[in-house]
Amino acid sequence: MAENKQLKVTILYDNTVYDKDLQANWGFSALIEVEKAPKILFDTGGSGEILLNNMKKLGVDPTTIDEVFISHNHYDHVGGLSGFLSKNPDVTVYVPPSFRGVKNAKEVITIKGLTEIHEGIYSTGELEGIEQSLCVKTEKGIIVIAGCSHPKMENILKTASTFGDVYGIIGGLHGTPAESLKGLKLICATHCTQHKEDIKKLFPEAYIEGGAGKVIEI
Repeated sequence: MAENKQLKVTILYDNTVYDKDLQANWGFSALIEVEKAPKILFDTGGSGEILLNNMKKLGVDPTTIDEVFISHNHYDHVGGLSGFLSKNPDVTVYVPPSFRGVKNAKEVITIKGLTEIHEGIYSTGELEGIEQSLCVKTEKGIIVIAGCSHPKMENILKTASTFGDVYGIIGGLHGTPAESLKGLKLICATHCTQHKEDIKKLFPEAYIEGGAGKVIEI
């Protein structure tokens, strides 16, 4: 049985900013730090230059990151990958089957289905042929980190619940109807969320504002 972990998520790239010193741009990236596990860069935004500049301002050294997790093959999530790898090629990159052609990484692993990447850290696998999400088992339950939530939210949450009770979600929620998030105790809606205002109104106690520079600890 996987041990519950402490989790720290630092949003590095988003189309809004929480830290006014950072640059906003269309796309998403976050640093996922889990107790006693490798540091994971979740997606890379659309621009390597902006990603690396935001990392520098936040005091995040690219060479300290061990792995990269790519949610899906859209430019605003993979556009910064080559720029990041130019600074740190010594990483393992986890990709869905729809994303090929990663160059200059130490290792590339294609995730084809439900997968435990490390103890208490999982991938949903590529859902509906387009996107995988990262799931971390914490003391409060499973936290889902999503790129855009292109698959139906019901599908994402049902798959994530394979690993335990889902406590919350962080990331882009695309066209997810607010009602689909009922029961979650933490909702941080970032890049590519169409119904953000509805989600805020319906779940004011669970909702957390995102933006580049936001740090969430669980």
